[in-house]
Amino acid sequence: MLVIAGLGNPGRQYAGNRHNIGFMAVDAIHRRHSFSPWSKKFKAEISEGEIAGEKVLLIKPQTYMNLSGESVGEAMRFYKLQPSDIVAIYDELDLAPAKARIKVGGGHGGHNGVKSLDAHCGRDYRRLRLGIGHPGNKDLVHNYVLGDFAKVDQQWLEPMLDALADNLEMLVKREDSQLMNKLALAVGGKEDEDKPKPAKPSGANAAAQKPAGQKPAGKSHIHQARNNAQPKKLPTTGPMAEMLKKMFGNKED
Repeated sequence: MLVIAGLGNPGRQYAGNRHNIGFMAVDAIHRRHSFSPWSKKFKAEISEGEIAGEKVLLIKPQTYMNLSGESVGEAMRFYKLQPSDIVAIYDELDLAPAKARIKVGGGHGGHNGVKSLDAHCGRDYRRLRLGIGHPGNKDLVHNYVLGDFAKVDQQWLEPMLDALADNLEMLVKREDSQLMNKLALAVGGKEDEDKPKPAKPSGANAAAQKPAGQKPAGKSHIHQARNNAQPKKLPTTGPMAEMLKKMFGNKED
């Protein structure tokens, strides 16, 4: 049996918060698959289903975020499960929006919901972290995570949650790297944004790195043609000058 726990805060006033992306993910899964209607147990809303031949329990703790572990731990003990049978889905400040990462174990990173899970379930459960970005100042974090997603966030939020629901079988079968690829593709391949961008070349390096056939900046085709049509200056001294005089004579005479 696999328990998929989405973390969030209960109540309509929190439904659209960044902190509730875990609830949103579990709701998307519930809509897409044949799970039972939501019921109340383990201080949570729960729903049962079967994916890839394995029984799956969706759980949304109703204890508020900071006590999430009480709910998930109770379900874990009831079904005699191990931490490895749990997947927690939650928001991650240290990941850019539209990023997703999954791992087993690790620290709580200051996330009180994860801290509670660690205390009640142990630390060796799978953690699916969905990036919401950071406001840039720790004093703004509280209002930021308890603020609603902006309209522009819907461009990546809905596709990511839909992709997670569509590829739930990968999560159940522990095909984590394949799942991460699917989520990245769903939001336009934004995984590449994590890679450092090369510095723009300048000076001689810029000229050397121009693609073959590219015209010099600031010069039109006409300008280049005029430059090529200009006659080259003939030498007036040296062996070449003497040879030209013999061939064409001295026009100054």
